[in-house]
Amino acid sequence: MTDPKKHSLIEDAQGIAFGVILASFGLQILTFMGFVTGQTAGLALLISYVTGWSFGAVFFVVNIPFYWLGYKRLGPTFVMKTFLSVALLSVLVSFMPSMIAFEFMAPIPAAILFGLVTGSALIALFRHGGSLGGIGILALYLQEKTGFRAGWTQLLFDAALFAIALTIRDVPTVFYSFIGALVVNLVIAINHRKDRYIAT
Repeated sequence: MTDPKKHSLIEDAQGIAFGVILASFGLQILTFMGFVTGQTAGLALLISYVTGWSFGAVFFVVNIPFYWLGYKRLGPTFVMKTFLSVALLSVLVSFMPSMIAFEFMAPIPAAILFGLVTGSALIALFRHGGSLGGIGILALYLQEKTGFRAGWTQLLFDAALFAIALTIRDVPTVFYSFIGALVVNLVIAINHRKDRYIAT
């Protein structure tokens, strides 16, 4: 008999697909507006803006160093699902502009919509045992090895990213980007709690 507290393979597949598609849409909003964000996606965006390289390719490469840490800290299943999610997102974002295009979006609604969509995408991935890789894995690893809180590692990394963003983007754009990142984190903080979500 199937354990009702565990996701089936089909449930995991649709959950990861749901998360990746929503995240791709969120990134379409982000890049259309010229916004930045935190974590490895933010690092990949900054590199993409400066070099003109494809975001999808940069995002895939940037995440490579973190898989070993993820394997050691969270196990092979997590790494497999994360690798699949990152790979699918890297491909899908390349096709998204040919499928969805915007003519105009006001900055604050765009930032809020990005935050809501991306926060929902990440919750779907988390609840099905995956992620979009990166700094979160490093933060957990450092916390385990040194005792330095994971939240502080992520906060310091994002602060550095936004500081760098100020050198290539104007202040209003970085401000709107911050609103989007704040909404992402609020959506996750309020809606993703393992003690309320039984299935894993």
